[in-house]
Amino acid sequence: MSQFVLTPAAEGDIREILDYIERDNPSAVNRVSEGLRDAMRLLAERPGIGHTRADLAREPVRFWPVFSYLVIYRPETKPLEVVRVLRGKRDVRRLLEE
Repeated sequence: MSQFVLTPAAEGDIREILDYIERDNPSAVNRVSEGLRDAMRLLAERPGIGHTRADLAREPVRFWPVFSYLVIYRPETKPLEVVRVLRGKRDVRRLLEE
């Protein structure tokens, strides 16, 4: 079983995403939550499948889309470290620099 860990920022991102979805569309919360977890498990098994975005991140992270969100992770870490989970329409570069 491949493993992953969430940074405190990623935990907060997921909490915010699910809270927002629950207010807008409660029936979608489980689907989105499971979709994110399934993607993180896949990335832990195959960390090279994500893509790099030098225009968005200075550090060596990879990106993987899930619905309208980006799972941002460090592929070389064991267990896989999920750095952030952000909506793709947000200012991802600015949020990663914070």
